[in-house]
Amino acid sequence: MIDATQIGKRAWSYAGVLQQAGLSCVEYVEQLTMLLYLKMADQLTEEPYNQQPIVPPQFGWKALLNLDGAALEKQYSDSIEKLALKPGMLGVIFKGARCDIHNPALLKQLIVNLIDKEDWMSLPVDVKGTIYEELLQRSASESAKGAGQYFTTRAVIQAMVEVMQPTPQDRICDPAAGTGGFLFMAYNYVLTKYEKELNRDEKREVREELVEGMELSPKVGRMCAMNLSLHGIGGDKVIVHSGHDSLAGSWSKEYSMILANPPFGKSQSLLFVNEEGDTEKDDKVIVREDFWTSTSNKQLNFVQHMYSLLKINGRAAVVVPDNVLFEGGAGEKIRKNLLEKCNVHTLLRLPTGIWYSPGVKANVLFFDKKEGQPDPWTDQLWVYDLRTNMHFTQKKAPITRKDFDEFVACYQPGAMHKRKPTWSNENPGGRWRRYDYDEILKRDKLSLDLFWIKDQSLTDTDSLPAPDIIAAEIADELESAFDLFTKIAAKLQKSRSSSSTTNSAHDATRMSSQMEQENYSTPTLLNTEGLNDEMRVAIGEITKLRLQSSKLPHGPAPARPKKR
Repeated sequence: MIDATQIGKRAWSYAGVLQQAGLSCVEYVEQLTMLLYLKMADQLTEEPYNQQPIVPPQFGWKALLNLDGAALEKQYSDSIEKLALKPGMLGVIFKGARCDIHNPALLKQLIVNLIDKEDWMSLPVDVKGTIYEELLQRSASESAKGAGQYFTTRAVIQAMVEVMQPTPQDRICDPAAGTGGFLFMAYNYVLTKYEKELNRDEKREVREELVEGMELSPKVGRMCAMNLSLHGIGGDKVIVHSGHDSLAGSWSKEYSMILANPPFGKSQSLLFVNEEGDTEKDDKVIVREDFWTSTSNKQLNFVQHMYSLLKINGRAAVVVPDNVLFEGGAGEKIRKNLLEKCNVHTLLRLPTGIWYSPGVKANVLFFDKKEGQPDPWTDQLWVYDLRTNMHFTQKKAPITRKDFDEFVACYQPGAMHKRKPTWSNENPGGRWRRYDYDEILKRDKLSLDLFWIKDQSLTDTDSLPAPDIIAAEIADELESAFDLFTKIAAKLQKSRSSSSTTNSAHDATRMSSQMEQENYSTPTLLNTEGLNDEMRVAIGEITKLRLQSSKLPHGPAPARPKKR
């Protein structure tokens, strides 16, 4: 029997063949998902399992094996169409599915040479899941249109789950489940730590009740359902709600824990025709009675939604982009409510270069929901800076779980009262620092964009990483700045105010020059009156980019990001 790595390599080799036939990486993983499920369901009806068939035999694996040509393609297409109508996780897995392999010879090769030859049920559950997750990860990293937007780096998930310490009594939700990484990791943590203490009924309860997720994209929801199914999670119960828009309305249940990395960016735009007859876009504002404020900002809405999903004393660990920490207006109102109604106790500033989408700057916000009281629940916010002077890339210098060791130790899971800062006046480079609530109240717009470590890349050339890592970081900065200035340009065009545009441009030039002279890495240290939050951040990206690029050896400049 070959191991998971060998099977993973073989499975990925077929991806290359199918790509030549017009399938994307994600489409290939999706097709493999469905075929693999049919194969494993068939194996469960044989020795030594002898279970009742999950999939009706006329739609099952054996119905495909002896067919060729157009008959094979038709049988496969008809089978997944019929299975999508079935109840339970079977219907979730095949919901909205279709046959995308229109070359019957390639379909036959995939069925006979890759899948049918392996005894999948003899492999441990975690090995089958590992194979599948490797395919998802390769799809995310090797394709610009891959699963990257639905896939969170495993090291980040591991660290988040470890400090949250879920138990069999928890009920855990991810309202933007993607491919199910958080749900699987939480389940695996509980099973590893508590399995010996659980009886048969308790294990079944953990399998069916511990985790639950929602995913807007039916295709990604299918991959999530299959991912969990391959890990033995859920049984016949529907624990993945595919095609569900989490922001559309309140949910009927509450949970004791939220683990999530919600999507970044604006909510869906609405098209309309203006008075001049031109087509314009307007951001869709989410209005809900259970929200503190209405906004089109998707990540701010997810913060409000996740608060609504928590039980009293429920705990959350949520990945949020930088703008959630400092944005004014709705952002300030949401931070105020969160600080008052929850114990917002920890912020982890994540490094750049660890995401499949370039230019992403994100953090993990940890908070506990509390019952109502006159005084704010937040007393102290502990911040760990894993970003400043840290250099990671997807391929040459990937982040690992070991890189979070100090953070996990500082977090003191289960004993937060024992926390001690590593930062002090004598140790200004310490990454773990405490901020009292009164300090936060004095900050402009209740900003949680907290940093204190000197960025060595701006002043000390000896501390710089290798040129290829600098170039990769510059590419990330360019991508991030490009996105921000694109948003700014759209807003300025919409306002059609030439005077404000001129003033903002003048302020931006003056500010960038001043920052460069004073070696500041971000614009938040300066007086930014007259500039909106996105403009401030974009200027910071460009300024840091100019300073970084001056440190590169002479030679060709890094490639500019492609215009989208």
